[in-house]
Amino acid sequence: MADVPPAIDTTVPHSARIWNYWLGGKDNYPVDREAGDQYVKVYPGIVDIARSGRHFLARAVRHLAGEAGIGQFLDCGTGLPTVDNTHEVAQRTAPAAHIVYVDNDPLVLTHAHALLTSTPQGATDYIEADLHAPGEVLRLASEKLDLTRPVALMLMGVLGHIDRYEEALSIVRTLVAGLPSGSHLVLYDDTDSDTAHNQAQQEYDDTGAVPYRLRRPEQITAYFDGLDVLEPGIVPCERWRPEPSPFDAPATSTLCGVARKP
Repeated sequence: MADVPPAIDTTVPHSARIWNYWLGGKDNYPVDREAGDQYVKVYPGIVDIARSGRHFLARAVRHLAGEAGIGQFLDCGTGLPTVDNTHEVAQRTAPAAHIVYVDNDPLVLTHAHALLTSTPQGATDYIEADLHAPGEVLRLASEKLDLTRPVALMLMGVLGHIDRYEEALSIVRTLVAGLPSGSHLVLYDDTDSDTAHNQAQQEYDDTGAVPYRLRRPEQITAYFDGLDVLEPGIVPCERWRPEPSPFDAPATSTLCGVARKP
């Protein structure tokens, strides 16, 4: 019997669909657009955060696939496909790159076919796994990637879905520990340093959607403990190796960084 796609609940806002809406995508429903618009009304900067995070992803992946020579990417918390997904950016720079996406969201699973494209020289795979079980993520990833060679571990705006910070920190450390020397951690996450952002997030959480925990800046910095952080350090997304532009990127409260495992 063919797999039956999971039913999609269009009565409750969904973070991946709202993010898709803020990025200008079409994979969203009225309930998501309503929640997204309400969030923007309280905190307009969330749209800049969504876009700056996406631009950071592209710059970081280009650097790793190019200058750093990383040929394997483990992207945890894939979300819905949009412009310049990890495999597209990586394989434009390094056609033989192998990308593995990880998610456990039934909605994302229904869109997985859109991610499973690749250059002839490279490979793109998708595994269903829960970030709450990092050991299982590593086990499944080892069936797709060579974990004796460096891997870029990507945790892009997903750790706030882990309710307890101590667990989020443990997840990062477990995943990094399972990768060899020369691997890189690529991460961004939102901070709690803006009052309007905190209010908008609380109102969103109160809708019954899966909540997202904003962290203190020092908590995000701690994810990189024990690693060699690349220049310019742990900074707002728009300040990580920005590309030349006649316009200044909007300032955000989202921190990001790329770090190498010694």
